[in-house]
Amino acid sequence: MAKTRVIVVDDSALVRGLLSEIINRQPDMQCIGAAADPLVAREMIRNLNPDVITLDVEMPRMDGIDFLSRLMRLRPMPVVMVSTLTERGAEVTMKALELGAVDFVAKPKIGVSDGLRQLGEDITDKIRTAARAQVRRLSAPAPAAPGTVAAKPAPSSLGRLSTEKILFIGASTGGTEATREVLVNLPADFPAVMITQHMPPGFTKSYAARLDSLCRIRVKEASDGERVIPGHAYIAPGGLHLSVERSGANYVARVRDGEPVNRHKPSVEVLFDSAARVVGPNALGVMLTGMGADGARAMKTMRDAGSWNVCQDEASCVVFGMPREAIAHGAAHEVMPLTRIAPALIERLRSTAGLHTSRV
Repeated sequence: MAKTRVIVVDDSALVRGLLSEIINRQPDMQCIGAAADPLVAREMIRNLNPDVITLDVEMPRMDGIDFLSRLMRLRPMPVVMVSTLTERGAEVTMKALELGAVDFVAKPKIGVSDGLRQLGEDITDKIRTAARAQVRRLSAPAPAAPGTVAAKPAPSSLGRLSTEKILFIGASTGGTEATREVLVNLPADFPAVMITQHMPPGFTKSYAARLDSLCRIRVKEASDGERVIPGHAYIAPGGLHLSVERSGANYVARVRDGEPVNRHKPSVEVLFDSAARVVGPNALGVMLTGMGADGARAMKTMRDAGSWNVCQDEASCVVFGMPREAIAHGAAHEVMPLTRIAPALIERLRSTAGLHTSRV
């Protein structure tokens, strides 16, 4: 079997050496080059034609974001970003995912050598996933006509059909942008949304803030014990599980530490299990792009409890793993392209107005 060929791009000689060593220890991959900056990397990519590159964010001569933007327009290929665990690093990483990076690895600020070695399995897993990902060319933004501002038409109001409904979303690789596509197309009075996106600590706050600036609903990192209300989306904090509970007439978010489930924390399984148990027929479930099977079994449990479920289709996924497994478990009522999911959710709510509105 042919090995996955990887180029490492990082201005630190230590990091280049460590990543090369981690990659070359794997029987199914090979580091075929290491570049200290994007200009050197550009020539390496042209001459060596790698399957995947790992890309540092902050580098001399051209930063990683500028290079990624050019790469995804001119020669799109799978990219795994190597980010620092800082607020600035988190914000830049979100931009990189928006530009088309498949995933990212958060390298520690101190103890880089030991930290990267401990992350070896995570790094190589993400390279494997990236090698199989569907990567799309980044379109250059079309110039706007003078005096005009480009904007999507606002989704029409639902008229607060039900405060009992909750939408539950699970996602992993490619999911940051897929979730954005769903949320920006929801009206401001949409029912509450609870989201588990596989993401490490330190990044979900920036992710939530970015979504909040783009969406008509409010988006925030979930806090333990807070009331879950319509017009708001709650994202599982990196490194913690998110679930929903009842408190009298209200739904509340439960954010807790615990063991990883399906190797993940936060886990979609945890969120979807609570949706089936607590919300039942008032739940809507969406499984978006991602590697693995996290949440597939629990999504079937949601369906058995009366939920209406949608899975993203293969053609629009970066990685079809999680939706495919949910479909195989019999969890999906509908399978559709990403751009159809928000309109389908709105139509479903309108068509079932007044049904299953209380379990108290």
